[in-house]
Amino acid sequence: MRKPLSEPTEGRTRLSRRTLFAGASTVGALAAAAVLIPRATTEEAAAVAPRPKPEKGGCYSLSDHVKQYYKTTLI
Repeated sequence: MRKPLSEPTEGRTRLSRRTLFAGASTVGALAAAAVLIPRATTEEAAAVAPRPKPEKGGCYSLSDHVKQYYKTTLI
């Protein structure tokens, strides 16, 4: 059985190391996300460019990433 926690004195809050580190890690994660999110959206928008449809029909086109995939499958 656990001992009941004693009541903190008036005007003073109870701050444990666990609470302090949890808050610090949350702030750090939010700061990292705030830095990375604007970059990700601008890079994605710049990378997507409309390509003309292939002349022979269909939607398949041999792009750079497809060529890279084919190179990785060679034995």
